[in-house]
This record gives sequence, C-alpha cells and structure tokens, in this order.
Amino acid sequence: MRFKLVTVSLAVAAALAGCATEQQTHTAVGTGVGAAVGAGLGNLIGGNTTGTLVGAAVGGAVGGATGYNWNAIRGKLNKDTAGTGTQITEQPDGSLKVNIPSQVTFDTDSASIKPSFRSVLDQVAQTLGQHQDVVANVVGHTDSTGNPNYNMQLSQRRAQSVASYLGDRGVARNRLSAEGRGQSQPVADNATEAGRAQNRRVEIFLKPIQG
Repeated sequence: MRFKLVTVSLAVAAALAGCATEQQTHTAVGTGVGAAVGAGLGNLIGGNTTGTLVGAAVGGAVGGATGYNWNAIRGKLNKDTAGTGTQITEQPDGSLKVNIPSQVTFDTDSASIKPSFRSVLDQVAQTLGQHQDVVANVVGHTDSTGNPNYNMQLSQRRAQSVASYLGDRGVARNRLSAEGRGQSQPVADNATEAGRAQNRRVEIFLKPIQG
C-alpha cells in the first residue's frame, strides 16, 4: 500500500512539473526531483497518504527553486553592474542573491537612494521586467553602530525604499517584498571600519515564482 501511495504522489508531481514553460525547464526538472524525494521522505516519516503528499509538496517547492537556470540573469547583471562592487551569487536554496555594498546604496543614517545605486536598481528592474516568472525580496542590513532598535528601523526603511524604487520602474508590487534585519546578520567584524562597511549592505534575493 505504501508503495502505491508513493507512486501516485510521484505521478502527480511529474504532471505538475510538466506544466512549466520552456523558460522554466530547469525549474520543472528541479520540481520533479524535489517532489520525488519529498514524497519518499513524507511516506517514510508519515507512513500515510497525508505525509506522502505533504512531503511531495515541500520537496517540489524546494526543488523548483534549486532547479532554476540563473545563467542568463547572472551573466547580464554581472555585466551591467560591473565596477560597482555588487556581488551576484547563487544560494544553497536556489535563489540568486544580488549583494550591493554600502558605498553604492545609501548615505549614513539615510534611506534615500544614492544616484550610484539607481543605475544598479535600474538593471535589476529591467531584469525583472524581462523575467516575469521571478520575484524579488529586498533585505536591508546595518552595522552595529548605534541603537539596535533604530538600526532595525533604518534597515527596514532602506529595504522599502529599494522595493518602492523597483515598483516605480514597472515591477509589479505583488512581486516585491522588503524586510530589515538591522545589525543581526553581520558578514564581517563590526570592530573594524572595513568590517562595518561590509555589514552595511542591501541584498536582493531573486526567486522563481512557485506555481
């Protein structure tokens, strides 16, 4: 009986993966593989139909993101943001992170986008316009200087400024989200100026829409 449940779940997952467009071929493959693994795990853990189907759904979502082909987007953004210090890297969860350093983004204690930042965001907006199957989550970070609560608020305002800018450039608002994390996620030592500069950053995570 368990074998039949897994088989049915995998068939459903395969059918869903087959609905993807040609642009999302890699996503479809990832979704199918993720669903297959998730279904198997769900069946082993849950031992019933519910466990199997839940596992397939979770696995499919993860697999869909991991399987997305970012090559064209990554290549274009690397070219268009050259010389700005922007770093573009694929993440373990399959998203694409666009990391923009503080010298490009905002002046001290400000959520107003600097002119040097606009050119980067214009390229991100253009990319999102060309790839309607991708959404963006903007995350703001600060260093540890000052009050933690204030830093959290500042990072939130900055993230929202970026999301609003992208929206003003034609990206649908329902494809954009924004959040601030203040000083809670440093990537370097806050005891040095160089480290603090690295920690003051804006990250834009691009992810495929899960259908």
